Amino acid sequence: MKVFFSVGEPSGDLHGANLIKELRRESPGIECVGYGGPKMAAAGCHLHADLTQLAVMWILRVLLNLHHFWRLWRRAEDYFRDERPDAIVLIDYPGFNWWIARAAKKYSIPVFYYGVPQMWAWAPWRVRKMRRLVDHVLCKLPFEAEWYRQRNCHATYLGHPYFDEVERQQVDQAFGDAQSCRAGRLVTILPGSRTQEVVKNLRGFLSAAEQIHRSIPDSRFAIASFNEKQAAIARDQTARLDFPIEVFVGRTPELIRSSYCCLACSGSVSLELLYHAKPTVILYRVGWFPYTMARRFFIKVKFITLVNLLAADDPFLRGGESYDPRAAGDEGVLFPEHLTYRDCAPQIARQVIYWLTDEAGYQDRVRQLDELKRQHAISGASHRAATYILQQLVPDAPPLAGPHFELRKVERSWQAADKK
Repeated sequence: MKVFFSVGEPSGDLHGANLIKELRRESPGIECVGYGGPKMAAAGCHLHADLTQLAVMWILRVLLNLHHFWRLWRRAEDYFRDERPDAIVLIDYPGFNWWIARAAKKYSIPVFYYGVPQMWAWAPWRVRKMRRLVDHVLCKLPFEAEWYRQRNCHATYLGHPYFDEVERQQVDQAFGDAQSCRAGRLVTILPGSRTQEVVKNLRGFLSAAEQIHRSIPDSRFAIASFNEKQAAIARDQTARLDFPIEVFVGRTPELIRSSYCCLACSGSVSLELLYHAKPTVILYRVGWFPYTMARRFFIKVKFITLVNLLAADDPFLRGGESYDPRAAGDEGVLFPEHLTYRDCAPQIARQVIYWLTDEAGYQDRVRQLDELKRQHAISGASHRAATYILQQLVPDAPPLAGPHFELRKVERSWQAADKK
């Protein structure tokens, strides 16, 4: 059996690697090939190209790299024609992966979308593509599957694979202990996994950190960089600062665990922060034009942070009720978040200072995060995804087991809807 992967994000590379490990554990003879990243290659995937090198954002950067995408698409289409893999697995990266899905459908190869694009949040009209091009929609969030099912997609909720990785993380205990033993409470800064995110967000984080340190002189800070290139950017920006701040590469798990609270760019790292119940302020800074366009035409949910979406009774916007971190009544949002084109360092600093100085308020937020973790931080999504894929491709594969009560609840609603 041969499965072709198309994965273009660093986080997708991680989830793809864990899925490949589970597929090979359940079916040792399976061959995994395609586009991905170094983690997938280490898990046994024969990479035709490292697609994570093209993890770009916004239309201009996509256009500048269009010739690379075109070449990779043609290569995949030729491979589908000549080799006829048994299945295609797509993870995130919707712009390019729609091309891959079209090529697969041309040759009648079943398509699984694992970790589907969050089109319910910003582009619901694209569900027509999902319905037309994807055979199996494998969802990470409990409300996603129901949303897709209501739009006639064959959707299944598996749980979020990020919790698999967090649960099995190997950490350097000595490094963590050394951080925890130092004087002063540590605030960890997580500026994102994409270089574009680091460039946009790091100055805002550092400005907030400077204000926090002025108010609380014994506070200290660490930046968890995704790679050496981004660490060089961080070191350049911190060189002129006169408060304690260090830059580390490959120490994200240890720095999260050792921290008192965090500043983070929006992304799947928020789930790791939830898993460790770390109070966090989220920043995602963009230009004025993309911000205006997103707010006016695209964003369909109240929050941009996964943790806040999981905590919401209803994550969808209903008549302009968007979240404003400065508004009265919105203080209870678990991870205060700032999607902005403005400098909001004073608001970020004010929230962190509150956690550093008000023990009762801090502990209350930790309790809220622990409760949400108990509901949603369930491991096993990678195994369930592998079981599901093999179940569709191999007649005698074992049945799929649900992650927790939410899946059973959602599937009962599907069954009731199907009877109607």
